[in-house]
Amino acid sequence: MKDIILITGASRGIGAQIALLASQKGYRVALNYLRNSEAANAVVRKITDSGGEAIALQADVGQSDSVKKMFQTLDQTWGVPHVLVNNAGLLTSFRVEDVNEDNIDEIFRANVYSAYFCSREAILRMSTKKGGSGGVIVNISSVASRLGGLGGGSAYAATKGAIDSFNLALAKELGSEGIRVNAIRPGLIRTTIHEAQGGLAHIEQVAKTVVPLGRMGVPEEVAQVVMWLASDAASYVHGTTIDVAGGR
Repeated sequence: MKDIILITGASRGIGAQIALLASQKGYRVALNYLRNSEAANAVVRKITDSGGEAIALQADVGQSDSVKKMFQTLDQTWGVPHVLVNNAGLLTSFRVEDVNEDNIDEIFRANVYSAYFCSREAILRMSTKKGGSGGVIVNISSVASRLGGLGGGSAYAATKGAIDSFNLALAKELGSEGIRVNAIRPGLIRTTIHEAQGGLAHIEQVAKTVVPLGRMGVPEEVAQVVMWLASDAASYVHGTTIDVAGGR
């Protein structure tokens, strides 16, 4: 039976590329999306047309009950995931003096609460302490956590700083329960998430001056590292964070 991977925020960008690569490596792929069912189903079709197995699971992973329902649906469809990738995220741009309860809550729910809620449900199923057979959790952070983000990016940077701390703490909690936990900090990656910061053309120019390799990365480069962390080749890698940022 093929292993199961659950990827949040997988209808496009980095998440979609993780889904495609995971299928190529023999996983059954459960990809979560929030609103864009058309994009999510397009990824599913790419996988199934190539002979793989994939399902799309709609859920707002920033809401506890929605996450519970998503995992219950996966339980009934395929079973317990062997790998969870906490990839769902939101990039917004606003200065600190423009913070209000709505915009700060939105980004923390999308970027931080989601990791807690999804990890909770995965642990309840994976942990050897709770009768599970172990597993892997990969958290997607950002180099913004140590660079402070681009202009107006303090809230985004703060959420990713939270993910860095969460990743280390979670690894310490779960090391004896058969669950490996690691994180990845992508840098400037060619995805539509940068629409909030002037669009790809602008970020491409920024990358030429601030990235030592002189270019943006592509989602496939992040996906390769995710799949390595999920594999037995990384069996003694735990509680670490890997930068995929071209030296930035």
